[in-house]
Amino acid sequence: MNEPVAVGPNELGQQRMAFGGLFSTDMAIDLGTANTLVYVKGKGVILNEPSVVAYHVKDGQKKVLAVGEDAKLMLGRTPGSIEAIRPMREGVIADFDVAEAMIKAFIDKVHRRGFLSKPHVIVCVPHGATPVEKRAIRTSVQMAGAKKVGLIAEPIAAAIGAGMPITDPTGNMVVDIGGGTTEVAVLSLGDIVYARSVRVGGDRMDESIVSYLRRQHNLLIGDSTAERIKTTIGTARMPDDGRGQSMEIRGRDLLNGVPKETEINQAQVAEALAEPVQQICEAVMTALEATPPDLAADIVDRGVMLTGGGALLGELDLALREQTGLAISVADESLNCVAMGTGKALEYEKQLRHVIDYDS
Repeated sequence: MNEPVAVGPNELGQQRMAFGGLFSTDMAIDLGTANTLVYVKGKGVILNEPSVVAYHVKDGQKKVLAVGEDAKLMLGRTPGSIEAIRPMREGVIADFDVAEAMIKAFIDKVHRRGFLSKPHVIVCVPHGATPVEKRAIRTSVQMAGAKKVGLIAEPIAAAIGAGMPITDPTGNMVVDIGGGTTEVAVLSLGDIVYARSVRVGGDRMDESIVSYLRRQHNLLIGDSTAERIKTTIGTARMPDDGRGQSMEIRGRDLLNGVPKETEINQAQVAEALAEPVQQICEAVMTALEATPPDLAADIVDRGVMLTGGGALLGELDLALREQTGLAISVADESLNCVAMGTGKALEYEKQLRHVIDYDS
C-alpha cells in the first residue's frame, strides 16, 4: 500500500485553487481603476490584484508580459521597449485591447477552460458611466471569454456589500471612494433614488501629493511613492499638534537633478489632500440637498456609510462628520465591499435582477 503523502498548507491552498478554478463557473468582477477583484459563486473573493498590465510592442503588436502584482512592480521602472499601464481610468476602460487582455488573464486564473461552458459574469460599473463606456466594458468581458455579461451600478454593489438594508422602504446613503471615482448615492426599495459620480478618488489623491511635493519641495516622486505616503500617514484633517507623524521619502531633486531624501509629515499630507477631500465632501453635501425630505430624515437616523479603498484615508470620516453633522461609518472590509456586493447580486440574482443590466 502506498504511504500517505503529507501536504503543507501552501500546497493545499494551491490544490484548492486549482480545483476551484476547474469547477467554478459564474463570477462577479469589481473592475476597479486601482485593483480588480474576482468573486466566484459559492467561494467568495478569490482574486485581488492591481489593475496593471505590462506589455512589449513589437511590429506594432502588443505582447502582454505581466498582469496584476507582477506588472505593478514594473510601474515607473520599465525600459523603452516595455510599457506598464493601468488600462482603467476613472472607473472606465481607457485602453480597450490591454483591458481585454487583463480581464482574460484574471478570468483564466480562476476559471480553467475546456471542461465547462463559458462563465456568466456580473461586472460593477460607475453610476456615471456613459452608454459607450458601459458597452466597452461589456464587450471587453465578452471578448475575454464570458458567455453572458450583466452590469450593476457601483453604489448598489457597495451598499449590498456593506450589509445595508437597501430593499427596505427607508433611505440609505453610501459613499464609495474608489481609485478613479467617488460614488455618492441614496438608495431605497432596492434601487437608486439619487446618485452622483465625481471623478475623484485614490488616484487623484496620489496626484495631489506628487504635485504638492514638486511645488513645495522641488522633489519629484513616482506614483508608487505617493501611494505609500497616502496609505502610511495620509490624513484628511490637520493634526492637532500641527505636524503629526512623519516619514522619510526619496525622489529626484528638480533643482540639481540628483536623487534626494527628505521628510514629510501629516500636516503637509493633509494640505496636499485638501482639494480632493473637499471635492468628496461637496459631493456628499450636494447629494444631501437633492435627497427627498423623508429619505433625508432616515439618513439623519442611520448616518452615512463609507466604502472603497479611499474610505481608509485617516480621519476622512471625521472630516465628513464636521461638514455634514451626520454620523459617518466606515464599512468592515471596505476594500472588498463592491466585490462582495457584486458577488451577492450573482448569488441572489433572482431577487436582485431589477438592478442588473443585461441589455446589449
